[in-house]
Amino acid sequence: MWVGKIIGTLVATPKDDSLTGSKLLIVQPLDVDYKKIRTPIVAIDVIGAGTGETVLVVEGSSARHAYGKPSSAVDAAIVGIIDTIEVDHSLIAEE
Repeated sequence: MWVGKIIGTLVATPKDDSLTGSKLLIVQPLDVDYKKIRTPIVAIDVIGAGTGETVLVVEGSSARHAYGKPSSAVDAAIVGIIDTIEVDHSLIAEE
């Protein structure tokens, strides 16, 4: 699982049948200090999240199971909307 911020939506009229009726969102992965850590990804929304929200994302088979279609063409799914993150930075090892 990882944390991200929804930065947009994606509309694809022709798509794999397993995605029909699904909302696709563009998510910017973030570290615990809300800094960008890699390029944005497209994730299927299974909980009703929206642009600007900080979310919890799963990938791979976990995403397909969260979507409820284990054989679908899904690689990332939004499974939670984050209210707050508290981090004790003194416990994070320096690189």
